[in-house]
Amino acid sequence: MLVNHVTFSWIMFEYDYRVRHGTLSFALLRPVHPIHADIADNVSFKLITLPMMLLAAVILALAFRPALHLTPWATAAFVPALVLAFLVRFLVEWTLALAAFWTTRMSAINQMYFVVALFLSGQVAPLSLFPYPLQVIASLLPFRWMIAFPVELLLGRLTPVEALTGFAAQGIWLVLSLVLLRSVWRAGVRIYSAVGA
Repeated sequence: MLVNHVTFSWIMFEYDYRVRHGTLSFALLRPVHPIHADIADNVSFKLITLPMMLLAAVILALAFRPALHLTPWATAAFVPALVLAFLVRFLVEWTLALAAFWTTRMSAINQMYFVVALFLSGQVAPLSLFPYPLQVIASLLPFRWMIAFPVELLLGRLTPVEALTGFAAQGIWLVLSLVLLRSVWRAGVRIYSAVGA
């Protein structure tokens, strides 16, 4: 719950509105790339709502009394893993939101993405319970590295070698998503025309 809260983004639900109603035009006139405003908006919302999420987590912990066996190295590694998970998820979803340049309705694309992400990020069930082929697919795609990896790391389910492999996967997906975002952004802005005024 907490990892999902820290990493989630709502930009995919807003971008088609920005294109259809022309509000993106105003953002394009500013000297700063629109992604900076979205990152600031996302982070500030999370800082404001995180105390409520922590309170809910404490209440759930008191009610269900989970057994946590934290190891110092995994707990220390959790913070950078969480930051990288946020960056990967934000950039992947921001890039996918740019499909609004080519189609003005994103709801079907969003729903397909979130169903796949729900399963392959470990939100429905731990990925270790999935059949082996699905575990491999989840490891190749970015979804595991957005949510499951930081959780598995904090809970002590990974060895140091597996943790380093996870950080490498997050780094690869971060670079790939940055390259893809730049390419899609350039192509999208070239063909952009606001549908509404």
